[in-house]
Amino acid sequence: MQPAVGPRKSAISFDYCTTKPNVPFYHTHSLYEVYYFHAGKCSYLIGDKIYILAPGDLILMYGMTLHGANADPSVPYARSIVHFEPALLSPFLSVPNAVDLLQPFRELRNYRISLSGADKEEVERLLAGMNEHSAKQSPAGVFRMQLAFIDLLAILFEKCSRITVGDDHQEGSPDKEQIVQRVLDFIEAHYSCDIHLGELEAELHFSKSYLAKLFKDVTGMTIFDYLYRRRINQARTLFQRDPRRSVTDVSLETGFKHLAHFCRMFKSHTGETPQSYRRAIRGR
Repeated sequence: MQPAVGPRKSAISFDYCTTKPNVPFYHTHSLYEVYYFHAGKCSYLIGDKIYILAPGDLILMYGMTLHGANADPSVPYARSIVHFEPALLSPFLSVPNAVDLLQPFRELRNYRISLSGADKEEVERLLAGMNEHSAKQSPAGVFRMQLAFIDLLAILFEKCSRITVGDDHQEGSPDKEQIVQRVLDFIEAHYSCDIHLGELEAELHFSKSYLAKLFKDVTGMTIFDYLYRRRINQARTLFQRDPRRSVTDVSLETGFKHLAHFCRMFKSHTGETPQSYRRAIRGR
């Protein structure tokens, strides 16, 4: 990790072409994210969509959507990741002829762009420049790193301006990923209900054991791991929308039959109880 140095240390953080081993970790955060895939073999789950990545793929992410990578450990895996606070862009949005660089994140939320040729070379050049500037550990270096990042966002803004909202860019997925996508679609439509593997078997016409193994192979986690993460993420969203909502109501709305089970799973995934999470939001 090579975080920016200077008066706004928390505004942007940057991992350049990191090759450290990947452990499947599905998570959310309040920051926006730009993820660039350099090399390897990797499936990337964002919300209820799964993407099979190719070198040159870049993903824009609205961090509060559950997301994470599952890379094949037998193949070297390299990626660059930028996390940033939207407020970082405020000074750059008020200059003459500025464009709204946050618009793609707001409107597309999460989107993969497949880069090739000159576009791929330019993005990789900017990422390398960001790394070179941030390594200087000086105010000027940090500023130049931020300017390079603004240039990168401007390129992405131009490319995204030609995208139709709803185009999820998943054509050509292999059969096994298509089956896992059908599992994800089913969970997305029924996560607040009492889901059993038998229902998936009947809906998709594959055996429970086959679906369970395939899902784990592609995503790195079990079907029920994903289901609970999806439910807890929805609970967090409901609390953020209305912190006056009762814990019991949110528990039932997100598919938990028993309040104690909801509280236990919430703390396991977030590190705090739903009551303390709700109090923290109300105290802001």
